[in-house]
Amino acid sequence: MTVSPGLRIGAMVAVDTLREALRGRLAWLLVTLAAGGFALSAFLGALALTETRETQAALLAALLRFACAAIVAVYVVASIVREAHDKQAEMLLALPAGRGAWLLGRLAGFALLAMLAALPAGLLTCALAAPAQAVLWTTGLLCELWIVAVFAAFCALGLGHAAPALCATGGFYLLARSAAVLQWLAHDATQRTPDAGQRFIGAAADMIAFLLPGLDGFARAEWLLYGTGTAADLGAVLAQTAIFLTLLTAACLVDLHRRRF
Repeated sequence: MTVSPGLRIGAMVAVDTLREALRGRLAWLLVTLAAGGFALSAFLGALALTETRETQAALLAALLRFACAAIVAVYVVASIVREAHDKQAEMLLALPAGRGAWLLGRLAGFALLAMLAALPAGLLTCALAAPAQAVLWTTGLLCELWIVAVFAAFCALGLGHAAPALCATGGFYLLARSAAVLQWLAHDATQRTPDAGQRFIGAAADMIAFLLPGLDGFARAEWLLYGTGTAADLGAVLAQTAIFLTLLTAACLVDLHRRRF
């Protein structure tokens, strides 16, 4: 069976992306993060007077979630910006058929990188929570990392520099994590002071919550603490992930095809 050039290019780029991450000692960083996070959560959990196991699980989940998102975002932005400055991808991007293959290969490599980051986090949570809930939490974390990776790639391609791309990615992540809280605060203020300014703020909060993925519901700590995760939660996470990955990938493709090399 003949393999198309685009598929071959995409597979080559994906493998090179993962190989580059492993050469950069990503595995050691993830092991250090897992060990340090577990030790820190155990220490802080031991300080709790009651519900020591629950406190340890909540702290560990929060620490791993933010750390994994930061690692993925930094690596994605640094990888794309470095490749752009080194002119390594110009030959592929100059070919009309190579642009999509290069991008999809890069995103596939970043997806594998997110899996490498989510796997040790999931294994650690299995020691502190029910296995089914730990699997649900890990799936939510993986979907969250995929969205962060694709958005970071979009920012790196569009802005071309590491600092603004990382700032944009960090702002997107924090806003997506807190959009529901901002929405609730805005509507609570509108009920107490129903003037035009507060109604505008409430409408703006609703628009932000509609446009951004609800990352606050992707890997919820209460799933690990109280076992409240359900199949409906998993379906909502997967649906949002599919929608936003499709939109962000399309935006990256449009940006690439508009450029001249």
